[in-house]
Amino acid sequence: MFPIRDDNPQVFTPLATYGLIGINVIVWIFVQGIGSNPSLASSICTLGLIPGELLQNVPAGTRFQVGPGTLCVLGDTSAWHTTITSMFLHGGWLHLIGNMWFLWIFGGNVEDSMGPRRFVAFYLLCGLVAAVAQIISNPASAIPMVGASGAIGGVMGAYILLYPRIRVHMVVFLGFFVTTFAVPAVFMLGYWLLIQVFSGVASLGAQGGGVAFWAHVGGFMSGAILILFFRDKTLLALHPYHGWQKQSGPTKNWQRVSRR
Repeated sequence: MFPIRDDNPQVFTPLATYGLIGINVIVWIFVQGIGSNPSLASSICTLGLIPGELLQNVPAGTRFQVGPGTLCVLGDTSAWHTTITSMFLHGGWLHLIGNMWFLWIFGGNVEDSMGPRRFVAFYLLCGLVAAVAQIISNPASAIPMVGASGAIGGVMGAYILLYPRIRVHMVVFLGFFVTTFAVPAVFMLGYWLLIQVFSGVASLGAQGGGVAFWAHVGGFMSGAILILFFRDKTLLALHPYHGWQKQSGPTKNWQRVSRR
């Protein structure tokens, strides 16, 4: 299942969401070489978050290969800047497109609830908590962690509290048969969280790379908590479909809602 859109009208122009997507794309093009090596491997090695290096749990000088002809050598100092830089790196085209698609669908309406400046702070803070959650799950890992999914998980955690009854349209691939259906956001995002938790438990103790499931969980939970402090009730009151008390979604004429 994959979300393709929601029935949630945009009240304000999501400047911060556009900006964050733009930054991720720019980094992908100019820092990561559009996914080509050695730029891709080098960026992951130097700017990705490596728990063992950050906490100095892995001996300095440890070497491992991150791409064809590229060796990553762990340093003898904690690279704290990677907790931020890793949020704007991706491991491939599908990784980038998938993350930016989720941010596009859910980010604008969350930004509606707090304004662009607070949204950027909220996004970065959720990303930091996501990184901490992943580090706790394997503090001695020498595998670089990259991607915006932890921060975007925070956006999704906020969305489920702000707009739980809004319908999210999903596309489902069943072999050669493709169909779509819509479910309330609380079901779609709740299901996504359960998948991350079960997958995270299954991945405990596993060796090698993979998906940072606990970063997703940490980001989601932090977003669900932080939204209580970051939301602006005055801005949120302008949104016609927030909260449980509102109807489940826009009418067929929702496009007529004034959007700026």
